[in-house]
Amino acid sequence: MHKARIAALIAGAGALAAAAVAAAAPAVPAASVSRAAPPHVAPWLKVKPGAIRMSMTFRQGPPTTRQCHDNLGIECFTPNQIRAEYHTPALYAHGITGKGTTILIVDSFGSPKIVGDLNKFDQAFGYPAPPVFKIITPAGAIPKFNSGNSDMVGWAAETTLDVEYAHAIAPGANIVLAETPVSETEGVQGFPQIVKAETWAINHLPAQHLAVDVISQSFGATEQTMPPRSNKIWQQLRSAFVLAHSRGVTVLGASGDSGATDVKLDGATFYTHPVTSWPDSDPLVTSVGGTRLNLNLTTGKFTPAVAWNDTFNTALFLSDPVPDASGGGKSVLFGRPSYQDGVKARVGARRGVPDISMSAACSAEVDVYETFDQDPTQRGWHIFCGTSEATPLFAGIVALADQVHGKPLGLINPKLYALSAAKAPGIVDVISGNNTVQLGQGGPVVTGFSALRGYDLVTGVGTVYAPALVHELAGR
Repeated sequence: MHKARIAALIAGAGALAAAAVAAAAPAVPAASVSRAAPPHVAPWLKVKPGAIRMSMTFRQGPPTTRQCHDNLGIECFTPNQIRAEYHTPALYAHGITGKGTTILIVDSFGSPKIVGDLNKFDQAFGYPAPPVFKIITPAGAIPKFNSGNSDMVGWAAETTLDVEYAHAIAPGANIVLAETPVSETEGVQGFPQIVKAETWAINHLPAQHLAVDVISQSFGATEQTMPPRSNKIWQQLRSAFVLAHSRGVTVLGASGDSGATDVKLDGATFYTHPVTSWPDSDPLVTSVGGTRLNLNLTTGKFTPAVAWNDTFNTALFLSDPVPDASGGGKSVLFGRPSYQDGVKARVGARRGVPDISMSAACSAEVDVYETFDQDPTQRGWHIFCGTSEATPLFAGIVALADQVHGKPLGLINPKLYALSAAKAPGIVDVISGNNTVQLGQGGPVVTGFSALRGYDLVTGVGTVYAPALVHELAGR
């Protein structure tokens, strides 16, 4: 189940239009409702908001933070603002752009408009095109895109967010988009094709001078929907990660967007106790959680990030609380890896997630350009959120570090925990917020975890100060 959330749609030109839209299932962009008659998330435990849309149009280009604040009651950021928050321009000034590296992005179905949409996105912000942007389909032919198919539209949105923001952070990196022909949902569905695509890319792209440095995965399935670890299928499910580890490829996974909970196999009913998701819980994967960026509109400066939790944000959900926060917790599938021994007090005997966090909040989103929508009036600038945003952002950071290192960094988790323990300047501790959520008005509360000094189960070791972290990861 992909982790992107379309929190607002901003089409290309014209006057402001009023409508709020709420989705009723994961990866399903939503059905129209009126702001005067807000959607009721009911019965609780049964409606997962895969996306929220507040539909409006702007006369000119991507929306500004002020426009989103004044018209939507939430904030949005351009990729230039995201770059500024993580201080990546200081790296670009020294030629560190991800040059010579390759980011592999994996998504079910992909988007039929991604090449043109990325070009429009780049033009809007003055970015160069990627040196190479290649689309591959090694797991089989992709079904013809149907703009009336909400699942395909959801994955197209996911694809667009992944590609545009990995490129925004690492503008000099090659991007390879691996599209797969089966939608990944809960349980093992879609994963055999994902494994095949990743394996093929690791084995065959070097011959095309596109050896993979980092894999970005903005999807996941609740661990409780997966087979037990005793099942032999895990040898096949994990095979791409084992191969990546042996070849020095860094693998990333989104930690999820429902805070301390997530959905059951039906894709709609929430667990009422803490759960986590795979593949981000895999010890061979770096789990990427979410923070909320805070911009002072008066000074134009960012203040310290907090753990992302929009569960009770009435600008997004109007009346009912909805699980909408950084995924994090303790794995039921994997024990504590050695690199987490130093944070045993926080994770116990289990693998803890996430490992690190970046911008993901649905009350502070990012501008995305897309044109795959069936309705031509809704093609243009949107704002998106979720750990699907954080994961490609961090993929870009890894690509920058790979360039400095001169080769892929491989599994970076041991280094992240060592840097955190040493209080290295590249790791910025996040000490405020939590991922406790409530399942609708009067529904159960799933008590999660609080952001703490050092490692915690909502933001990991913290977030990123790129000029230092890139060199620290590279051992420079």
